[in-house]
Amino acid sequence: MSPIIRVEKVSKKFRIYSDKGTTLKERLLFKKRRTYKEQIVLNNISFTVEKGEAVGLIGQNGCGKSTTLKLLSRIMYPEQGSIEVLGRVSSLIELGAGFHPDMSGRENIFINASIFGLTRKEIEERLNAIIEFSELQNYIDNPVRTYSSGMYMRLAFSVAIHVSADVLLIDEILAVGDSNFQEKCFQKLKELNKNGLTIVLVSHDLGSVLNLCERALWLEQGMIYENSNQVQYVIDRYMEYMEKRKNKLIGEE
Repeated sequence: MSPIIRVEKVSKKFRIYSDKGTTLKERLLFKKRRTYKEQIVLNNISFTVEKGEAVGLIGQNGCGKSTTLKLLSRIMYPEQGSIEVLGRVSSLIELGAGFHPDMSGRENIFINASIFGLTRKEIEERLNAIIEFSELQNYIDNPVRTYSSGMYMRLAFSVAIHVSADVLLIDEILAVGDSNFQEKCFQKLKELNKNGLTIVLVSHDLGSVLNLCERALWLEQGMIYENSNQVQYVIDRYMEYMEKRKNKLIGEE
């Protein structure tokens, strides 16, 4: 059986401007300000994910975890290499992405679910389940600009798990909100994963990675440092690495 996600020799870089200028006038008059350097975020990485796997991406800030997730969701594209993701993809990458602040929670359910490919009839059939899981019954007709970050997360997560996706991409969003709802989310993710949902999770919460994922992929300086089904082993190595790095920085001070 072919993997549901295939990443082959993928590289991604960004331009980092010293001072890009904010207006057209500034850009025309001060061209020297537009000098930049290219920063390689991902450097020739390759990996696959099988259907029904739950994979955790770990690593320090700037290592390329979130960029990898955005490439998988086709928010951005690589300079080199190829990415193949089979089936319907649902993502929780940026809090409130796809929500219109002046529309109600109910209206945003229709907008967000349609982005994931559901028809209006399919959304109507799942509407009550989405609202019930989010526990936002008393606020669902209020504009989402009045929502707290935790309420945003509840609504976004509830939509994402009810679109019958084949692949779910999650980037740190579950760190928002109260502990009871977080636990509810993780239990639901375990249930969906058991029933065949493929999950790719980016998180600094190593306990969540250990609790949910059956494989850990450690990124360091845009390259894959470890990729193993021994999740605890990868986490232990990563923690040892970070401890050595911290001690080295303290010694340099």
